[in-house]
Amino acid sequence: MVALDRRQTVTLIWAGLAVLLSGFEGSVLVVALPGIASEFHAQTSDIAGLGSVLAIGTLGALPLSMLADRFGRRRMIAVGVAGFSVINFVSGLAPTLAFLALLRMFAVCFEVLVGGVATALIVEEAPADRRGLALAVLALISVIGVGFTVLAYPIVAPHWRWLFTTGGVGVLAAAPIWLLLPEGKRWQSARITESALRVLMQAPWRRRLLILAAMNILLNVLLEPAGLLYTFYASNVLHWMPIAISFLIIVAGIAGGAAYLAGGLATDRLGRRGPAILFTVATAAATTFSYAGGSVGFFAGNVLWSMFASAASPVFGAWSGEMFPTRARATAEAAIAIAIAVGGITGFQVVARLASKVGLGGAIELGGVAAVVGAMLLFLLPETKQQPLPE
Repeated sequence: MVALDRRQTVTLIWAGLAVLLSGFEGSVLVVALPGIASEFHAQTSDIAGLGSVLAIGTLGALPLSMLADRFGRRRMIAVGVAGFSVINFVSGLAPTLAFLALLRMFAVCFEVLVGGVATALIVEEAPADRRGLALAVLALISVIGVGFTVLAYPIVAPHWRWLFTTGGVGVLAAAPIWLLLPEGKRWQSARITESALRVLMQAPWRRRLLILAAMNILLNVLLEPAGLLYTFYASNVLHWMPIAISFLIIVAGIAGGAAYLAGGLATDRLGRRGPAILFTVATAAATTFSYAGGSVGFFAGNVLWSMFASAASPVFGAWSGEMFPTRARATAEAAIAIAIAVGGITGFQVVARLASKVGLGGAIELGGVAAVVGAMLLFLLPETKQQPLPE
């Protein structure tokens, strides 16, 4: 168990509620993508374009995260929850795929904001020797939110709009989060005298940020298209029914839930760099295998992919948080998210251009080489386990 005092427990509860709502509302598009594509008569190229538009939304999280570094974590988490909840409600009324893409672009902005700032807050407030496990619990709470979507969609399918409109109730949680989520003590004690971006352009933060950005660009040439398109692939290529897709997501989610905790324990005991490299290479291999082995390979590969990616989540959450100063930590998380988006846009464009020639699965598989190369860049980063957080 994570040994937290009362303030840390309250922080985890309210930050957890924010990421739970983000997990639920942010997963509707992926889970319901076959129904959305069917209603709007979308082809692979249309879905790839949708993914690129969503990735652009990450850019908006950067200035908002800079506000979190200057004015505090609590307020911006509450603003993010209110923002994506309102947009989710309106998404249920979208008349076209293009309009839905525009709305989801703004929703992604707020979802990335909440995820990054909540991660920064937990890094700052959790005990140093339990930081990985605390982040694993936060990630697991987010997965529970995804689980609500997974369980609900087969019941309401193909009425995907109902899930988006239901997400609007999240706006009711924004005010309690604003009022009851404790502001981080470490942020309150930090001396903030200049722009967070200016801080990150100084040594040694600049080098670390560039390496992490390059790694995430290369890795997400594979992971972003694979992550958005897997329900579309299962439905349109493998011809799975919604209940079969949801069953896979549930099994993968259960396996991933255990892996979150295992990854948190591993990084608290073994450090950051070794587990990060191991889990990243394994994630790339499992993801590539998912699209190369037919129905059996798709099922097994997705379960393994979920396990390795989930185990990596608390490792990278702790590692990235420990590599940057408090006065720019949330901004660094947003900058990394932008790198993920750049990789995703690149991957989606590759898929859009090559799917007609090598098939959807083959186009996604090509990103596996880039992902492994990206993992090798992690050898250039310092080990930060049990090191004091830079201010």
